[in-house]
Amino acid sequence: MRRIWRLLLYVRPYALYSVVSVALMAVVGAMTAFRLLLVKPIFDNVLSPQESKRVLNFPVPHTGWTLDLNFLVPNHFHNSWTIVAYALVVSALLKSVCDYAGTYLVNYAGFGMITDLRNDLYDAILRRSVAFFQKHATGTLLSTLINDIERVQYAMSTVLSDFLQQFFTLLFTIGVVIVVGGKLAWVLLLFVPIVISSARRIGRGVRHTTRKGQDKLAEIQNILHETITGNRIVKAFGMELWETDRFRRAAKRLFQANLKSVSVQAISSPLMDALGSVGIALLLLFGRDRILHREMTAGSFVTFLIAVFTLYDPVRKFALFYNSFQQALGASEDIFKFMDAQDDVQEKKHAHVLKGFNKEIQFEDVGFAYESEGETKQVLQNINFTVRPGEVLAFVGPSGAGKSSLVNLIPRFFDVNEGRILLDGHDLRDVTIVSLRKQIGKVTQETVLFNDTVRNNIAYGQPDVPMSKVEEAARMALAHEFIMKMPEGYNTMIGEKGVRLSGGERQRLAIARAILKNAPILILDEATSALDMESEHLVQAALANLMQGRTVFVIAHRLSTVRRATRIAVIENGRITEMGTHDELLLQSGTYRRLYDLQFSGHEGNVAGNGEAARVQTDLEGIA
Repeated sequence: MRRIWRLLLYVRPYALYSVVSVALMAVVGAMTAFRLLLVKPIFDNVLSPQESKRVLNFPVPHTGWTLDLNFLVPNHFHNSWTIVAYALVVSALLKSVCDYAGTYLVNYAGFGMITDLRNDLYDAILRRSVAFFQKHATGTLLSTLINDIERVQYAMSTVLSDFLQQFFTLLFTIGVVIVVGGKLAWVLLLFVPIVISSARRIGRGVRHTTRKGQDKLAEIQNILHETITGNRIVKAFGMELWETDRFRRAAKRLFQANLKSVSVQAISSPLMDALGSVGIALLLLFGRDRILHREMTAGSFVTFLIAVFTLYDPVRKFALFYNSFQQALGASEDIFKFMDAQDDVQEKKHAHVLKGFNKEIQFEDVGFAYESEGETKQVLQNINFTVRPGEVLAFVGPSGAGKSSLVNLIPRFFDVNEGRILLDGHDLRDVTIVSLRKQIGKVTQETVLFNDTVRNNIAYGQPDVPMSKVEEAARMALAHEFIMKMPEGYNTMIGEKGVRLSGGERQRLAIARAILKNAPILILDEATSALDMESEHLVQAALANLMQGRTVFVIAHRLSTVRRATRIAVIENGRITEMGTHDELLLQSGTYRRLYDLQFSGHEGNVAGNGEAARVQTDLEGIA
């Protein structure tokens, strides 16, 4: 029930459209019922040799009341034929106009409500911390944003429009049944609890099986995302057949889940058919006796039967509507789950805005751990250091030691579990996240570019920046030359993830973006480790321009890229085991000296190979 009210809250901005559409659908239902009433005068008056002007009189059996609708007909109509014909035409026109307008308005409200819901869901997901995206697969999020939203949209627009029409048709047709049927109408009441009970039971099954189907669909979307984005790896390892088989297995599980859902939904129509047939059979038996005893005219009985048959369609559709609404409720479960998810990184209510970076960044007894499959894994312990403006602190160590986790704490992609991080004396948890991240630029090995123009990728986050500034940043990143060789220069579309560019070109665009941001703090996370020799030289030169005058945190596989750093920290098993300048660490004969000897040993045990050693020796030693 709570989810229903939350969905209805999204209808509130469109309340006027909703109210008007309900009123129009009420007219549609009333006109449908009114045309049913016209069956009685056709049989009792129009086809009778006796003429009457009061053909729209409908006595209610056993009550002494009469429903008189003759006031709807102009006085100049003098016979039954013209009165009934006039009533039919007017009711048909009125119904058609109201049906069109009501359907349009209810869909306007439904689509508007769904657009707002989709926007809120996207906003909620986008604002989640990095940990959220590590816990939830991309396919699952896409399935919720697309498939779950579509199920709710279908229920709140298409189904709701039909539901309102059928509801008022049912309501007014019941009125017709009572007016012309009298005691016979009570026979129908016997079936009401049976219909409601059956619909509820089927609806619960539909909601459960729909949720299962959505999970299987999310699984397929995960596979699609992984194999399409990683298509080169799939091809390189010859895994096409294996991935195809994996996809087929997932598709079969989706097929089975959908089949089970359909098997539950398919019960509703046959059940309503059976109940309707039994009800009509009983009405025929009781109605025959009433006609024979002249308690009901032939016109009244025919009207009654047609009204009962008319009731059948709304009742049958209500079972389908109920199933659709149950599917929507099942889909809304994931929607609101993601919208209500508690974020690991929370901004305090009265967090203050960070004006800039002027003094120092301090790590005080910092510890960090994360949950993995129900277990807590300690990543960092007792991290202590201070970095001042203009300094370069480099982190080296084996893979998995915690280097990337450490630098990811600075922009608050994650929060520390122990200790604190201070920026100019302010705990990072006491400042607004937006103002903190404005002070930080980042260039990583895995460059993120968007399917947009070169200009918009460089100016990402600063859409109104002058073109001259964009070009200046590109020149400093040594990207201007290759950009101008592209078909449309800075207006060239680079494709999804920059697929039309080389690895070095993508990196230089990312560097240009960081230069344009002009943040005082810079994080370089293994920014050159995946490049060829020529590309790396260009990127290193671009990085040298980027690093000038900034406080820099560097993670690198190759020690040659960090040897000129102000200080170098060696991280092993989540702890800083050594810290000092390049020369100081070489004298300590510890882990750094061992790593250095492995990379620069020439012919004696060179890990990278002779050519690599020679190249590393000449790697832009002037990098700050």
